[in-house]
Amino acid sequence: MSLNTPAARRDHSFHLHPATNLRTVQTEGPFVITRGEGVYIYDDEGRRYLEGMSGLWCASLGFSERRLADAAYRQMCELPFYHSFAGKVPAISTELAERLIRMAPAAMGKVLFANSGSEANDTAIKLAWYVNNALGRPQKKKIISRHRGYHGVTIATASLTGLAFAHDDFDLPIARILHTDSPYYYRGAQPGESEEAFATRLAGSLEQLILREGPDTVAAFFAEPVMGAGGVIVPPATYFDRIQPILKKYEILFVVDEVICGFGRTGNMFGTQTFNLQPDIITVAKALSAGYLPISGTLVSNALYEILVTQSDKLGIFGHGYTYSSHPVPAAVALETLKIYEERDIVAAVRRVGPRLQEAIRSYSGHPLIGEARGIGLIAAVELVRDKATKERFDPKAGVAAYLVRRAQHHGIILRNMPGDIIAFCPPLIISEAEIDEMMGCFAKALADSSAMVKEKGLT
Repeated sequence: MSLNTPAARRDHSFHLHPATNLRTVQTEGPFVITRGEGVYIYDDEGRRYLEGMSGLWCASLGFSERRLADAAYRQMCELPFYHSFAGKVPAISTELAERLIRMAPAAMGKVLFANSGSEANDTAIKLAWYVNNALGRPQKKKIISRHRGYHGVTIATASLTGLAFAHDDFDLPIARILHTDSPYYYRGAQPGESEEAFATRLAGSLEQLILREGPDTVAAFFAEPVMGAGGVIVPPATYFDRIQPILKKYEILFVVDEVICGFGRTGNMFGTQTFNLQPDIITVAKALSAGYLPISGTLVSNALYEILVTQSDKLGIFGHGYTYSSHPVPAAVALETLKIYEERDIVAAVRRVGPRLQEAIRSYSGHPLIGEARGIGLIAAVELVRDKATKERFDPKAGVAAYLVRRAQHHGIILRNMPGDIIAFCPPLIISEAEIDEMMGCFAKALADSSAMVKEKGLT
């Protein structure tokens, strides 16, 4: 980050950055990226970095997949825009819908396309409300998500998100959005409590919340298979096995947010398969197009679709959708992305190299600054602590994780710090074992720098 280049100075003058400490960018300048190649990106001064976060969990095929660029170009030449309102549709979007539904688990029947994960989850909220109105249950509208969950930043999806930064001074969450316990075993388990016992306790807590609110008022439950932005929280053993019967018991829709986990990240094509989930709705985005163009989808079961059809008969229209729903250019790129996943067997690739990442991450479990190292497939995290025995966190003002991420960038890798001094790893799915070794070698240097800083400042 600097203000030394013309691009950085122009950005400083005109660009309002999302999800950023605005004062820091104002004083230190932006980090300007000019090109990418494989798992690497380059800044405007020519320095190369291994992108250990796939950008924002999404550049699954790296930063130079020519087939996706060619797909976009062909579609721009053939049909650069059309919509899907009033029964119209770009032909390429139909191809994408067919391939996605055939690839999807859990008997999904139809997909509605949008532009982002936030929009896909916002759509799922609206569908939960719409369906319950159609079924004559106008009071069944409350939505439950989980503390530390992340589902987007629209007014509704930021309310679902269980992280303070999405709520503070935005007057959120809105009414009818509830939060239940996070399946955060490292922080939430009682002394001596097994994963199974912890899962049982959380399921009981969810059921008590439903009963307090009234089962006839609760419409849906949202969950990520692995919580991403909340800290790469892998659910404890039997967690979803105990949650799902409760949802069925009270006729609560199960919405699985696959925005990060979908398309190979956890070692199966979908996290739904990894954890044996049976959702009513699945949302996807990010790796749907390998991050190359904005596109997302809300997949619904055939049973839900039939309710939508009946209500559309009653009202004369299904009154939801976006100008760019089914936009042909992102659809073409997404279609090519799905073809690549199947042709190159991306799931097998993740299963082949994922253990290298997980072994490397867990090798730091004994480090005095690391309370827990966790992950699955090609997503992982380490959680920094002040005191390993008590799990005491550093004072947030100390910025220990932020410092580590800056040092990692200095050493040539891009990582991300998240609330609670958690460092996330989510490299492109095309990463090799040698590149994983390179990434972890740079992390080791950053961790050593951070240990020295902590010692020097007397933070432990």
